[in-house]
Amino acid sequence: MAVKLVPLHDRVLVRRVEEEETTRRGIVIPDTAKDKPQEGDVIAAGKGKLNEKGRLFPLDVKEGDPVLFGKYAGSEIKINGEELLIIREDEVLGILTETKKAKEHKAEARK
Repeated sequence: MAVKLVPLHDRVLVRRVEEEETTRRGIVIPDTAKDKPQEGDVIAAGKGKLNEKGRLFPLDVKEGDPVLFGKYAGSEIKINGEELLIIREDEVLGILTETKKAKEHKAEARK
């Protein structure tokens, strides 16, 4: 059974971007030596945060945004066998405008 999670309020569901497993010179990096990536893609976002007067403030991030977040931000959860991260919007450090993948696609397009 497939499960879909819709974050509440100012929470954001993020899928971490996988890092490369080898260096430029071909050295394989074991999982135990790798840090968890601090970059990911927003899968789902809540509607926003309510203030004391009940006014809703929408989130700055939206589904599909590549984001950068703190090293120890959020809570790791597992949905449909996939490890995801659920964090508050204030733990998002910024929205990335050009990722490594985008640069690679641009380089390939020039060839």
